[in-house]
Amino acid sequence: MFGRWAQLVGPEVAERAKPIVLKDGELTVQAESTAWATQLRLMQRQLLSRIAAGVGRDVVKSLRVLGPAAPSWRYGPRHVPGRGPRDTYG
Repeated sequence: MFGRWAQLVGPEVAERAKPIVLKDGELTVQAESTAWATQLRLMQRQLLSRIAAGVGRDVVKSLRVLGPAAPSWRYGPRHVPGRGPRDTYG
């Protein structure tokens, strides 16, 4: 399924979102932006039916959509305990 992702969901969706993990029937997909993550959540039924038509009905039962990975402020040479970068903004 991972190799046929573009064929299953279409080129536009495949360009904006990538499958990450398939575990216990739940497919985790990471979108390139929060707007695309929202769009994929709205298209969830259509995507599940396209995937089921391509790979079988019982392979993917649910879809979990993640937004883009945000940078972590927890690590680095100048990390201090506390609320993080919000403290210096005002």
